[in-house]
Amino acid sequence: MRRLVAAALIVGAAALSRASASPGPAHQSSARYEFSSQHMGTLARIVLYAPGEAAARDASSRAFARIAELDAVMSDYREDSELTALCRRAGQGPVRVSGDLFRVLAASVRLAHDSGGAFDVTAAPLIHLWRRARRIGQLPDRAEIEAARALTGRDRLILDARTHTADLRSAGMQIDLGGIGKGFAAQEAAALIRRLGYRTALIAIGGDIVAVGAPPGRTGWTIDVADLTTGGKAPQQILLRDAAVSTSGDAEQWVAIDGVRYSHIIDPRSGMALTGRRSVTVMAPDGTLSDALATTVCVLGPVEGLALIERTTGAAARISLLEGDGIRRFASRRWRYFAAAGSGPMSTFRNSTSAPSA
Repeated sequence: MRRLVAAALIVGAAALSRASASPGPAHQSSARYEFSSQHMGTLARIVLYAPGEAAARDASSRAFARIAELDAVMSDYREDSELTALCRRAGQGPVRVSGDLFRVLAASVRLAHDSGGAFDVTAAPLIHLWRRARRIGQLPDRAEIEAARALTGRDRLILDARTHTADLRSAGMQIDLGGIGKGFAAQEAAALIRRLGYRTALIAIGGDIVAVGAPPGRTGWTIDVADLTTGGKAPQQILLRDAAVSTSGDAEQWVAIDGVRYSHIIDPRSGMALTGRRSVTVMAPDGTLSDALATTVCVLGPVEGLALIERTTGAAARISLLEGDGIRRFASRRWRYFAAAGSGPMSTFRNSTSAPSA
């Protein structure tokens, strides 16, 4: 248990250093409150320890408002979002963007580089093509895939930190932040709650969870982890403190065509949807990274995916693949440090109402 707690504290060290040092609600007697609201196409949930319901409701309302603000920045479904406005100007030169959009794009570009293009937010044309395929139950032909691929590429999104601009180099390019946006929003909501003086909270948006501190008397939040379990087996639990966890997979969004199961997750390098069944859970120091890594490891697979996790400071991952009638599981070296030894009813968080993130 000492090693487990130590690992959780190491992962959370960066987040802890950003927490407010001034006295606040965390220093008063507190009770557990939980709130939920629909945001970013899924259920967002906040668990908060606060001195009273009014204080908890105010803090959660502010956090939900922050999530809504970020949705207005990052959504590719909304015609009035900042991201949509940027994509409309693809091929027209650099566009000055907000700090929020620049930061999530910068994080995307870094992971695109580190993953060799397995994570690529410019893959939106491919994502839209395969979204249509799932809707009509028909595979896109090779010409359609190649036409979409011609509008993608991590080297075609150019960011300039000095001018705070983003440049989509080719007309018709689009960006999809579905593989990173929810984790980014959950992390931003957690940061806001910390600034308000609260030290114990949990923010979940779909399959992306960010933990702030730990429940009273606990070393961390005990989280149920989704898996490709069979035979009624209980989900594994992990211990999370000042860190994040994200699950990605095809449990909800997939289509079977000609006997092959195609996922909603796309490999940007080939333009093809992933096949078969898989589930990936990643823990990382922040939600932006855990969300993006979960998607990336799905694409890379066990060998390359776990190699990337091992190179990433503070990250751990578990992969489950359905092979025939059985499930093969793979885990990074650091995963064992987070496996929960036990939990009480107040510290266990079940996120079963939400689909895994993409």
